[in-house]
Amino acid sequence: MQQLLTSPATSDARLHRLRITIRGAVQGVGFRPFVYRLATELGLVGWVNNTTQGVVIEVEGVRHELENFLLRLDPEKPPRAFVQSLEWSFLDPVGYAHFEIRESDAAGAKTALILPDFAICPDCLRDIRDPANRRYRYPFTNCTHCGPRFSIIEALPYDRANTTMKAFHMCDACRAEYDDPRDRRFHAQPNACPQCGPQLELWNAAGKPLRARHEALRAAADAVRAGEIVAVKGLGGFHLIVDARSEVAVARLRWRKHREEKPLALMVPSLEAVRAHCEVCELEERLLASPESPIVLLRRRGPDIAPTVAPGNPYLGVMLPYTPLHYLLMEELGFPVVATSGNLSDEPICTDEREALKRLAGIADLFLVHNRPIARHVDDSIVRVLMGRELVLRRARGYAPLPVHLAAPAPPLLAVGAHLKNTVALASGQDVFISQHIGDLETAEAFAAFRRVVEDFERLDEVRPVAIACDAHPEYLSSKYAAGRGLRTVSVQHHFAHVLSCMAENELEEPVLGVAWDGTGYGLDGTIWGGEFLHATAGGFTRAAHLRTFRLPGGDEAVKRPRRTALGLLYEIYGEAVFEMRDLPPVAACASEEAGLLRTMLQRGLNAPRTSSAGRLFDAVAAIAGLRQEVKFEGQAAMELEFALDGAETDAVYEFGFVDEGGPLVVDWAPMVRGIVSDARESTPIGLISAKFHNTLAECVAAVARRLGEERVVLTGGCFQNRYLTERTVRRLRENQFRPYWHQRVPPNDGGIALGQLVAAAKEIGHVSGSSR
Repeated sequence: MQQLLTSPATSDARLHRLRITIRGAVQGVGFRPFVYRLATELGLVGWVNNTTQGVVIEVEGVRHELENFLLRLDPEKPPRAFVQSLEWSFLDPVGYAHFEIRESDAAGAKTALILPDFAICPDCLRDIRDPANRRYRYPFTNCTHCGPRFSIIEALPYDRANTTMKAFHMCDACRAEYDDPRDRRFHAQPNACPQCGPQLELWNAAGKPLRARHEALRAAADAVRAGEIVAVKGLGGFHLIVDARSEVAVARLRWRKHREEKPLALMVPSLEAVRAHCEVCELEERLLASPESPIVLLRRRGPDIAPTVAPGNPYLGVMLPYTPLHYLLMEELGFPVVATSGNLSDEPICTDEREALKRLAGIADLFLVHNRPIARHVDDSIVRVLMGRELVLRRARGYAPLPVHLAAPAPPLLAVGAHLKNTVALASGQDVFISQHIGDLETAEAFAAFRRVVEDFERLDEVRPVAIACDAHPEYLSSKYAAGRGLRTVSVQHHFAHVLSCMAENELEEPVLGVAWDGTGYGLDGTIWGGEFLHATAGGFTRAAHLRTFRLPGGDEAVKRPRRTALGLLYEIYGEAVFEMRDLPPVAACASEEAGLLRTMLQRGLNAPRTSSAGRLFDAVAAIAGLRQEVKFEGQAAMELEFALDGAETDAVYEFGFVDEGGPLVVDWAPMVRGIVSDARESTPIGLISAKFHNTLAECVAAVARRLGEERVVLTGGCFQNRYLTERTVRRLRENQFRPYWHQRVPPNDGGIALGQLVAAAKEIGHVSGSSR
């Protein structure tokens, strides 16, 4: 485009018409008023409008001013805008008299990007804090730079009539802002004020209104201060809120919600308050205060937060208020609160106040509700800082549904993800739209939410998939759903999908060595995979290496009871003698009846599937080290083994070996396990055992990479949520002259699986290679 400036035509004094089509995140971000201001500044005439494809502009003027306009569009665009493509052509003028913003055009294929919900901007925050402002203390203040988008849109193009705000008719003052291209609320679709917009009410558990407007908020704050549980309807659903300083209040919430030990998220009034309770680096501060405003995992400090918020966990999941409602509530309170999803465990978050009265009955004491409908559930996103950059662990508010952009178009495809941490993905041309976090498909309510999200995505983007990609596990509910749609299905091996997901995010072409480590994935040989080294090539993948397998006595029960996993691991080395090793914590934790049952399972191979899972290896080592014999939530034992690293500094490793019998290379952990058993018996500090274990795993990856010789190594799967493991592995790979890649904005856990499934299906049905953002 820069060549325009040196074109001989730049001295042309004749009038020309410039037509521009812009695709990307350009609706609902103030793009049209920006175009209006730029065109009028340059003395150009014409028009701009929204279409289902993006934004279309026609401007007339002399050639050099049109070139200037074109060159300034991308660099000066609004802060929330993202230009994916910009196409332009010069045409004969038609004689426009002035510049105008035209009505949106709803015709044509729908390719415009739907934006995520954004946290309140500094300007709107000033408005609600200014007593002289007509929006003073109004909890639904927004503008084109902030506020709800994905949670209110019902159809494209993004106009008020296509959102859940359509029932609220703007007053004269709001209408004047909405119609003024110079105002930051020009065509802000959720624009409202206390006179014409949504309102708050406080209800009791029976749904009886007790207070309205600001008095409702004050009364809700008083209830939280008194130790009660308040369900608050926010942007994408309900939070359950209690005083995070009160051990009694937090324990009551856990008991009612049936959430025994899984960490609870915190909302803290300000960055200054965050610093008082947590260690915060500069990047973590930027993430907390960003438009995405996710939950950020921070190292805790100080005694003020109740221990039961995150039992035994040195980290806290912290977010700042991200809506005017949350800001006003937190300013009333002035202390940290638990702000956890408004649901029972394993169910989707509540979005409707009447539904919340039923589903949260017996949990919430009071309900702070409003009358702006929520079009779809959107949970809070979760991130941590790893290797000096953002790693998204749960992708939802602030991130979804922005796409990953492929280098080549894919056929219209749907990918339905995995069983746990489910998300779905939809391909539309070169864009792969990844849904918000849906969750574990363990309940009827969760599966119903999954179906709603699929239908919602297909309807919004008007994409009719020609095929559905799913996990190769035939018993996953998502796989059964795919089979029942009557379309072609493409089954994708779980760990290959992990690898392809990380490759797509990092814009990688084959070949690569993919290290996919997690808890469970259906293997092509009928066993449970999870410690995989996959060589990904243009033709698919080969299982180049894997961790040595062992039995899981009781199958899924072993996942809940790491002592069983440990016995299965130890049985591979010590055989029957393991049941006499009563000095080891997992053996001692088994009552005689359970030990007898496990002995039979392992002897006969009954209900004791073989696994190569790295996640289960973490569980077993946690049990042997005496950390955890039974878990209350998925990943708990592995997390505690990571937390045990605190203060342990060593480069020491345990021994490990290889078995090469002509098939995939087998990484033999037996020497390492013997070393761990020896250390445990000698009362070696658990932190040191954990550090040596993590170091050994990183060394295993580097050793396999050296044997296979593939320069680029992809690290993916739930185990690479572990900060120490990932950073140590990256360092060792770099020291050995390899180029490691890992996730950033697509989760390494099963929340990223749908992207990889879709890429695999696109390769099978219609070729696609690489990707770009």
